[in-house]
Amino acid sequence: MIKVGNAPVSWGVYEADRPNPPFGEVLDGIARAGYEGTELGPYGYLPTTASALDQELRSRRLALGSSFVPLPLEDASRREESVRAALDVARLLASQHVRELIIADDEDPARSARAGRVPADGSAGFGDGQWRETVATLEAVARALRDELSMRVVVHHHAGTFVETPEEIDRLLAETDPDLVGLLLDTGHAVYGGADPLEVLRRHGRRVRYVHLKDVRADELARVRTTDIAMGEAWKRGVFCPLGEGVVDFPRVVESLRSHDYDGWLIVEQDVVPDENGRFDPEPFASARSSRAYLREKVGV
Repeated sequence: MIKVGNAPVSWGVYEADRPNPPFGEVLDGIARAGYEGTELGPYGYLPTTASALDQELRSRRLALGSSFVPLPLEDASRREESVRAALDVARLLASQHVRELIIADDEDPARSARAGRVPADGSAGFGDGQWRETVATLEAVARALRDELSMRVVVHHHAGTFVETPEEIDRLLAETDPDLVGLLLDTGHAVYGGADPLEVLRRHGRRVRYVHLKDVRADELARVRTTDIAMGEAWKRGVFCPLGEGVVDFPRVVESLRSHDYDGWLIVEQDVVPDENGRFDPEPFASARSSRAYLREKVGV
C-alpha cells in the first residue's frame, strides 16, 4: 500500500554539522501537515539510538521511510569505508523495519556547477573504469545490507553527481544486478537532469523501489537551461516548489507507479534554502500542507 511522507530537507535540513531547526519542530510539522512518515535526514539529526528514535516517531504516529547516504562510489580505495558507513545507517533503519537504504554518488563541484546542462554524450561523466568501480561499490554495499539486515539498496539519481542524466540512469541500471540494486525515482531531480519521470518509469518501472516527489518551477528551470547558474544558486532561487505549482505531471506519475504495482513510499521533498535572514519562501509547514492537500485532492494518495 502506497504511503506518503515528507522529509526533513523540506524544512531546510541538510548536513548535521550546520545550523538546522530542532528535529522535534520538524517532526511535529510533518505530522500536523498530514503525513504518515519521514526520513532520517543526515545521520545524527534525528536520534541515533533505536529506542530514542522509536519514541520520537511513535509519539507522533510517524513511520520511517529511509535515509539518504552519499558515498564516493567510484573510489575503490574507500569501498570498505563506504560499506561500513552504509551499514551504520542501515542498522538504525532496520530497527524501524525499513526495507531500503538510499545511496547516492557524492556531489562533485564541477558537476554541481553545470548541473541541469550536462551533455548527453558522456563527455562530462565517468569513464569506463569509474563506472566499473561505481557498480562494484554499489553491489558491495547491497550484498552487505542483504546478508546482515535483509535490506535493499536504491540509488538516488541526483543533480550535481555523476548519476544525473537519463543516459547515466540507463547505464547505472544496465550494469548493476537488479536483484541487488534498485532505483529511487526523484521527479524533481529527473526533470532538472534532463529526464522525463514518465519515461524513466516506462523504461525502468520495475526497478523503482522508492520515490521522492518534487516539483520544478518552469521559469527557474529555463534559467538553469539557458544560463551558467550553479546548482546551489538555483536551489536558493527556489527552483523547487510546492507540488502542483510546477511542471511535473504527478497524476500520471502515480498512475504509472500503480501500473507497475508500486507499493512503497512517496516522500515529498522540497529542497529549500533559507535567505540571508534565515527565512523561507514559502514557509516549510505551509508548503508541506499545500503539497499534501494537492496529493490528496488531485492525485488520490
